[in-house]
Amino acid sequence: MTEPLDERVRRAQVLVEALPYIRRFHGQILVIKLGGAAMEAAESRDAVLQDVVLLRYVGMRPVLVHGGGPAISHLSRQLGLEPRFVDGLRVTDAATMEVAKMVLTGKITPDLVAALHRLGGRAMGLSGEDGPTLLVRPRTGSGGQDLGFVGEVVQVNPDPLLALLDQGLIPVVASIGLGYDGQSYNVNADTVAAELAVALGAGKLLLLTDVEGVRDADDALCSVLSPAAAQALVQARVVRDGMVPKVEAALRAAAAGVRAHIIDGRQPHAALLELLTEEGIGTMVEPVGAPT
Repeated sequence: MTEPLDERVRRAQVLVEALPYIRRFHGQILVIKLGGAAMEAAESRDAVLQDVVLLRYVGMRPVLVHGGGPAISHLSRQLGLEPRFVDGLRVTDAATMEVAKMVLTGKITPDLVAALHRLGGRAMGLSGEDGPTLLVRPRTGSGGQDLGFVGEVVQVNPDPLLALLDQGLIPVVASIGLGYDGQSYNVNADTVAAELAVALGAGKLLLLTDVEGVRDADDALCSVLSPAAAQALVQARVVRDGMVPKVEAALRAAAAGVRAHIIDGRQPHAALLELLTEEGIGTMVEPVGAPT
């Protein structure tokens, strides 16, 4: 049956309203970190990937970054390795590092690339070791704890990603880095996304997770945070556990002038709502020097 005219007009109006935002971000690099519930179910994952493909077709240049925490923990337990975390970071011994590589580069990256192709995009997977794109050094916990093979990004080589983008491809990046010692290191995916956003001069950094955004001490959602306010929430431990790396990643991007958004990947079309509407969703950490 033919769709009513008023419904077709409404759909056309939605596209017209998105036009200023499409124009604003046309040609810009967008770094999107996929995580949380947005990766757990194929249906919700594909909804996010469909948004990524659409963004590419309207002239934006998305770079997709992923981790795989739940899948790494699941396989680790199957192999008799009990996951441990410090400051939201996975303590990574040699055996856990091998598990992380198997899950990230052997399973999740190929699955995401295949799904993007099925949804009409063109994509290629790589890890930070390829190129190498990410050079790292060992990272310790906030109290000096030994985290094993957990990496802190020291240097980003953007050339492999730019080459893929110039070919019209969507890079899909697994959060593994190469140490100066030649060792593979597990790097938090939020951190990778922030460092790539800075190195690529991205227009936006979107961190998709399974919470609505950052909440204050009264449990109210913060729509906009200055870097100082975000840092204060971390120091007061209002932001804690797995949210710490996300807020720190947003702060890293903000320090370099990149607008960072922590948004709920469970929300249908979360990336489109953030990029192509006036209200947006989630929490935006303002770049340093933004007008108040």
